[in-house]
Amino acid sequence: MHTTNYKNTFIEVAEDCPVSVAEIPPVKRNKTLANIQLEMVLENPYKYTSDEVLFECFAIKNEIGKDERDEARRNFFSKGQPCFRSSALGKRYGFGVHSDAEGKIAFFPVESEEYQNFLKDDSVKKVKAMRTKRAK
Repeated sequence: MHTTNYKNTFIEVAEDCPVSVAEIPPVKRNKTLANIQLEMVLENPYKYTSDEVLFECFAIKNEIGKDERDEARRNFFSKGQPCFRSSALGKRYGFGVHSDAEGKIAFFPVESEEYQNFLKDDSVKKVKAMRTKRAK
């Protein structure tokens, strides 16, 4: 089984993130993955792991019923999945992602004091969200 979970890690916004103040992703006709991720985690900080959030988003988007989820989860994680480094929240909308020692996640706006504290905390591993554009 593959995993997207990090432990004691902070995913910083991408180097080419276009905002200096976090934005809520706009809702179009249907909620985007970023909308679902943000709702789940902002309402429940440190309740879910990355794997739980990403699979729930997949299940919602693909209308997978509760009785089909165990098998769908096994299939979903039978191959590698993109982690939160590739999420639009860190690439476009200005949210950092902290994973605690248990792998549970919370989001922090780039302009927040908490975000800055994670950057200064040497006990937390730092990685950046993926760039939207290739470096030249």
